[in-house]
Amino acid sequence: MAAYLAWGILPVYFKAIAAVPTLEVLAHRILWSVIFLVGLTVARGKWTEFAALLRNRRIRFTLMITTCLIATNWGIFIWAVASGQLVEASLGYFIGPLVTVALGFIFLRERLRRLQAISVGLVLIAILYLTARYGHPPLISMILAFSFAFYGLLRKQVPASGVQGLTVETLMLSPLALAWLVWQRRHGALVFLDTTWSMNCLLMSAGVLTALPLVWFAEGARRLRLVTMGFLQYLAPTGQLLLAVIAFGEAFTHDHLVSFGLIWIALALYSWDTASNLRSGVETAAATGEA
Repeated sequence: MAAYLAWGILPVYFKAIAAVPTLEVLAHRILWSVIFLVGLTVARGKWTEFAALLRNRRIRFTLMITTCLIATNWGIFIWAVASGQLVEASLGYFIGPLVTVALGFIFLRERLRRLQAISVGLVLIAILYLTARYGHPPLISMILAFSFAFYGLLRKQVPASGVQGLTVETLMLSPLALAWLVWQRRHGALVFLDTTWSMNCLLMSAGVLTALPLVWFAEGARRLRLVTMGFLQYLAPTGQLLLAVIAFGEAFTHDHLVSFGLIWIALALYSWDTASNLRSGVETAAATGEA
């Protein structure tokens, strides 16, 4: 709950630093994250496992791709919050789990049960509806949903914890982030160090705010059932949506109501199917054990 609630209120942080250009915020998020994560890796005695990831060529290549995906996801989300489009961003994170289901069907040959197929269909209808109403696809929602879904699909192939994987990813991005900050500084466009001490502290805290919820998530995932995690994951986009409408004053239109309504019905069907299937599996296992 701590992880998902933290992700749900994280837009408050990005709104507080909205005056800083998106690419500079992204660079700070990468640079301070790698400092925090490397320190955490050393403190937890995981350096040997971390080094093993870097030595494996296939894993390095996969993590290079996931690095690009997570950087895209972070950048678009930061920009969406700063530009007052958090409602559409939250829609992307509602869609994400069902996009993941669809990718599992396409790439991993995973079978879709009837309610899962209906859920994916409802998501497609919601996207088509918004496309027709906007005159263009809901790009923010789709980029966030698909980048994170593909990120999850590829990270599934990497034998590493979320913290270790993110450490490698931020380490790969850190030279670019540092070069961007130095270049901005030389051209007098860097906000960091030329702003208030409170803004400097906020930018430096990006690493902890990025990595700590992931640590909480990794620890929680080890202790909870998958179906429990499935229900909890909707706390984050729910918090983002409430912040967007109540705190930030973004419009929630009739078109939003229709599209979100379709997504919520899809998520309800998907969650019901997941819970029912897990319960059936437990009952079958119990019956087999008794026999």
